Amino acid sequence: MKYLVVIEKGRNSYGAHVPDLLGCVAAAKTKPAVLKLIKSAIEIHIEGMKAAGEKVPRPHSEARIVDITAA
Repeated sequence: MKYLVVIEKGRNSYGAHVPDLLGCVAAAKTKPAVLKLIKSAIEIHIEGMKAAGEKVPRPHSEARIVDITAA
């Protein structure tokens, strides 16, 4: 499965979250590090859901870049 991961740059670090997996987040100093952590977080999150007998949501989020003229 492929889940959408949203990456946000903060003042001193990067954060990432998965809209389809509530509470699945990661933070790190660099973008490559946060991507590595969020991949692991997704796997652990799904394993935990399965162990708890919860249904794992199928990926359904998507992202688009939208051009606007207002500044």
